[in-house]
Amino acid sequence: MRNILFLILGAVAAAMSPSCKTFAQESIRDSVKIYFRQDYSTLDMSIRDNKAVLDNIIGKLKSDYADSIYRLRKVLVVGGASPEGSIMHNRRLSANRAKRIFNYLESYGELPDSLIVFKFLGRDWQGLVRLVEADPNVPYRKETLAFLRDILRRVEGGEKAADNNVVRLSRFKGGKPYKYMYRVLFPELRASSTYLWYQRVRNPMKLTPLNGIPTCITPAPAPRLTITTPVVMKKPFYMAVKTNMLYDALLVPNVGVEFYLGKDWSLGGNWMYGWWKSDPSHWYWRTYGGDITLRKWFGRAAKEKPLTGHHLGLYAQVQTFDFEFGGRGYMGGEPGGDIFDRACFGGGIEYGYSLPIARRLNIDFSAGIGYLGGKYYEYIPIDQCYVWQATKNLHYFGPTKVEVSLVWLIGRGNYNKK
Repeated sequence: MRNILFLILGAVAAAMSPSCKTFAQESIRDSVKIYFRQDYSTLDMSIRDNKAVLDNIIGKLKSDYADSIYRLRKVLVVGGASPEGSIMHNRRLSANRAKRIFNYLESYGELPDSLIVFKFLGRDWQGLVRLVEADPNVPYRKETLAFLRDILRRVEGGEKAADNNVVRLSRFKGGKPYKYMYRVLFPELRASSTYLWYQRVRNPMKLTPLNGIPTCITPAPAPRLTITTPVVMKKPFYMAVKTNMLYDALLVPNVGVEFYLGKDWSLGGNWMYGWWKSDPSHWYWRTYGGDITLRKWFGRAAKEKPLTGHHLGLYAQVQTFDFEFGGRGYMGGEPGGDIFDRACFGGGIEYGYSLPIARRLNIDFSAGIGYLGGKYYEYIPIDQCYVWQATKNLHYFGPTKVEVSLVWLIGRGNYNKK
């Protein structure tokens, strides 16, 4: 009976493991896809759901995967670019985008070099084909797919500049498919994706004999994913300092600042102060005040880089003045007191365009139409005194804002591409 019992225990032990039998393993894959502005590899959290996507994967790295037994098996980092732009430029751009997202993730968890595979797509023609296949609104979709698949066959051995693929595509069917793809599909290709494969090992067991009877013991656990203190990657920061050159030409010094709020919105303010006078000649050229403007940026240039391109805005103004040129003079608001006693108030809607002229410089052309209201006084100089003549109410509708501003771009990533 005793021998039979030993035989049964031995059979059970043998069935469990010849030396170290591992139970079923669970494979897990996570991925992130981050989008970039056209022609940029700067990681911008304000684009689409970039911040939420990265926060999600980082949360998993710091909690789920850190609390279980995981082995990292493979990391694939893919960088891509939309077709416009030169072949070499897009190769560099896709490589920089891939490295940018990988470096960010690596700052939160150890990713061994031996497990990493990089893939730089350059012009992502294959991705464009997939997008056209999935979008029924592409003009001449059937013919466009055939054209793109022909390009895919041409670039199998490496794309050459002499192929003129982008030029040919832009002229295909009068450019209608290209214009649609440029506006709707190309932004999907300006991205970098990272894929991480993990393997969860469920309690590996070893069997060693003890007094002739196989006995189970638990070995040291498999290596866990190492979580390190994150290195915080600085977000892009966009602001501008500017001066209205029209006011400068009229001897009214002025300065403005503008801050990018994200999602193509910005908030800015301007202040001017010119206080020139000559009592002997009865010449007064005095004004000060400012405005606050909320802008919405739009158009291709604005999508490529903040604080550039078309913009619409709402503004509020406060201003006072004292103008006299040897005769009748005009003074805004109540004499004396602070600006709120002497000011006229207004507001309106503006349109403008900010044009890049250098790496860190733009010229912003803006014009606004609105209302300016308040009181103003008329006076004339008599015997070295200024004699009040009339008090009038100001109710003006029309152009109330004109800018030709020199704009200095400040901040991380806030520069124009050549």
